[in-house]
Amino acid sequence: MPVRKVGVVGLGTMGQGIAQMLANKGLDVYVTERTPEKLDYAISMIEHSLDKQIDKWAMTQAEKKLVLNRIHRTSSLSDLKECEMVIETVTEDLEEKRSVLKEIDEHCPEDIIIASNTSTLSLTELAGATAHPERVIGLHFVHPVSKIDVVEVVRGLKTSEQTFEQTKHFLEDTINKKSVMVFESPGFVTTRLICLHINEALHVLEEGVASAEDIDSAMRIGYSFQHGPFEMCDRFGLDAVVAALENMFREYGELKYRPSIVLKKMVRAGNLGVKTGVGFFKYNKDGDRI
Repeated sequence: MPVRKVGVVGLGTMGQGIAQMLANKGLDVYVTERTPEKLDYAISMIEHSLDKQIDKWAMTQAEKKLVLNRIHRTSSLSDLKECEMVIETVTEDLEEKRSVLKEIDEHCPEDIIIASNTSTLSLTELAGATAHPERVIGLHFVHPVSKIDVVEVVRGLKTSEQTFEQTKHFLEDTINKKSVMVFESPGFVTTRLICLHINEALHVLEEGVASAEDIDSAMRIGYSFQHGPFEMCDRFGLDAVVAALENMFREYGELKYRPSIVLKKMVRAGNLGVKTGVGFFKYNKDGDRI
């Protein structure tokens, strides 16, 4: 069954990126948030992102209108029952995700694929909250979604072959992303490696080896990274990096996953990176370095 209608539950940074990318690919996207105010804010951020593309001559006003017309607001999860796939992108919290997945499962017919965008949690444990774990699969998109063409596909213990094949077809033939199958493991491949990279950079900073600016320059220029580890952390969101590291530290029990104290202090201070305008560096409302 071809996927032409997709539900997106949770419109934080990742949810916005996924919804915008899907609409840009010509799919109808049905989005929902906890409150109408959060939904309004998320749609305004998507519109702002499209305006930035227009400013760079990457999109026309007519194309922007088409994309926004494909994004449909919904007030409850029951409105997603006409979708062929529903993607959950709520906060990286086990109980919250289980609660949302359980509710999606209750409202949607059995043939709808339910995907979770978790980056560190057990897909099998998440799927266990549903009555139909065979249709639950992990889709870990990498930020920024519109520019990164790889998606980690995670099979839970009970994910069916049919669910996996339909999901792979959707990724590679419908939205033209490279799918990489990974076995269930906290952090999978991308989050596990990049968070360790960021955490080690923080230890180098704490030891006074070099400044954040110089560490970023060394890695960006020396290894052709688009961003150094500190700007990367700012763009992911410092709170998201802390949450990922803490989940992996809890699962693996190895000290290398324990979040840097500097990182935790900055999160407590509300300096979360691009989303707040201040992290290791400062950013304007368009997300550009100041």
